[in-house]
Amino acid sequence: MSEPRATERDLHGNAAGASSSPPLRALVVVPTYQEAGTIGATLDALAAAVPEADVLVVDDASPDGTGEMVRAVGRRRPGVHLLARAAKEGLGPAYRAGFAWGLEAGYDALVEMDADGSHDPATVPTLLDGLADADLVIGSRYVPGGSTPDWPRRRRWLSVGGNRYSSLVLRLPVADLTSGFRAYRASLLRTLDLGAVRSSGYAFQVEMTRAAAGAGARITEVPIRFTDRQVGSSKMSTAIALEALLRVSVWGLTRRAAPGTSEKRPSLLPCPWSATAPIRCRRLGERRSEAAGRKTEPHSWSGRPSTWWSAWNRASAISLRTWVSRAR
Repeated sequence: MSEPRATERDLHGNAAGASSSPPLRALVVVPTYQEAGTIGATLDALAAAVPEADVLVVDDASPDGTGEMVRAVGRRRPGVHLLARAAKEGLGPAYRAGFAWGLEAGYDALVEMDADGSHDPATVPTLLDGLADADLVIGSRYVPGGSTPDWPRRRRWLSVGGNRYSSLVLRLPVADLTSGFRAYRASLLRTLDLGAVRSSGYAFQVEMTRAAAGAGARITEVPIRFTDRQVGSSKMSTAIALEALLRVSVWGLTRRAAPGTSEKRPSLLPCPWSATAPIRCRRLGERRSEAAGRKTEPHSWSGRPSTWWSAWNRASAISLRTWVSRAR
């Protein structure tokens, strides 16, 4: 495959130097396994939406020829690259490999995106625009303007419940921790120990957000429309869901296991697309409501006292120990 090319125009087609800030060299990382039915359309849509962004497809030895299709496109388009791996290793390892490739190549921004059609390539410019004031921009289904139009009620409840549980247990004021449509500043990824991120499935997204928050990253969410895949089958499995549940529960318990330790709090930037809704903002552990004009005490959740949080931790520990003992 060809080497990454220098960007001469910014991500919106303007000549470099036309604005005061330099353009971001962006790389869209797309993990694949058996996506031959959708990868062609995904690459075409990305070329139309962000023509100056490069694309790296990380393929886990797909038996359906996904890698060969990407390689053929790359011969016609210099900005399309293939990272072929020897076996299926999971979502987390694929993204870690893609991030390492992009950081070594010198990109300024790295975007995560699925190849199955659930993520709209036309939203990529919005994610990249958000990096002007943030280090991590998450495409969210659960902020005002976000939606999951094709989901049955039960699936939505499970997803919303899982995200709220993760947000509460980890004390991260993010509505969609499990979203896999997001953009990182390369400078943030360089500060993180990616080798220490061990999750393989969708827990990878939660672990990366947790690591970014621990590094003091500025995190914001923008609304996205998430649609179900039309071709192929979902990669979600019971094992992946259990991995996420167990890891989040363990992280929530261990984060308060060492008294006297401290962690940096994330700065959750206001979402400019929700002008009519109360704007949530977390800076130095404070929660402000624009509508109410009030402020809660630092390190509390929605005004609940810290004793409530301690009781929740104890109950969670008992529940987790009971679940593990029964599983044995």
